[in-house]
Amino acid sequence: MNPNLTPSKILVVQPAYTGDVVLATPVLERLHRVFPGAEIHFLLRKGNEGLLKGHPFVQKLFVRDKGKGKLKELWRLLKQIRAERYDVVVNLHRYSSSGLLAVFSGAKHICGFDKNPFSFLYHRQVQHRIGDGTHEVARNLTVVEHFTDQQQDSIRLYPSTIDRETIKRDRPYVCIAPTSVWFTKQWPEKKWMELIDSLPTSLDVLLLGGPTDQAACNRIKGGVSHTNVETMAGRLTMLQSVALMEGATMNFVNDSAPLHFASATNAPVTAVFLSTVPHFGFGPTGSRGSTVETTKSLSCRPCGLHGFKSCPEGHFECSNIPVEMLLNTLDGAVKD
Repeated sequence: MNPNLTPSKILVVQPAYTGDVVLATPVLERLHRVFPGAEIHFLLRKGNEGLLKGHPFVQKLFVRDKGKGKLKELWRLLKQIRAERYDVVVNLHRYSSSGLLAVFSGAKHICGFDKNPFSFLYHRQVQHRIGDGTHEVARNLTVVEHFTDQQQDSIRLYPSTIDRETIKRDRPYVCIAPTSVWFTKQWPEKKWMELIDSLPTSLDVLLLGGPTDQAACNRIKGGVSHTNVETMAGRLTMLQSVALMEGATMNFVNDSAPLHFASATNAPVTAVFLSTVPHFGFGPTGSRGSTVETTKSLSCRPCGLHGFKSCPEGHFECSNIPVEMLLNTLDGAVKD
């Protein structure tokens, strides 16, 4: 630990997607563990604030609402941030808007990834490397390593007692989160249907997602013969979904945010990787996580870091993964 940098007020910035916020939580764990008396604030995008509701280590949230106009919103946030007089700003976001907020925050110490366009004005730049097998959790922790320590910290979310009581169920179940922001990261609906109809009827099947995922979940439910399928998409908060996944016999997900929800409580999870690969560093982090991907050698895979709205090659061969590969992970979880 750097004895010359002992902050009493810290801002962590990550206004990207839901999964990115979850993957930033080890930084919160680290900062609180090393500086238990420090006040920690977090900046995220509108829609993700529910993830950190009631978080024991976060005293204040800043919510960026892109719908209010980029410049107007940045100015609003900057005025609020400067008023806090932070000792340290930790920027985990790699885009210019967050770089501006960090640089003009007035903080005594600013650190973040070198890929941010304004990182040359930081006090500490950290190289951002992707594709070498390093997990995103480890990448994020390197940003604060110079003034904390090198101990491992894990993804953590904190569903409340009420969250857990809300989702409590009497029968064993599996959760399936069948959607993704990106088409090429989403296993086809027909594949999910095939999987569901291969599951024992002794297991309830709960389809998870947000309000915009309800239609896809209902299509999947309507296309199966399994009699115990329920659409939960749009009915739960994010932390309730985390609590539900925690108690599942297995969680089947894409390379998307629900994968990290499962890791946050070390829930059993099987993640399907299509156009992306686990080597990018976004796979499960818990001891009960598995990944499945095509066994075919495809010259086009991976086709990108985040996926696309359609297959660039037009064949989407990376989605041709046998259902049996997922069922094998369920068998292993039941035996455990």
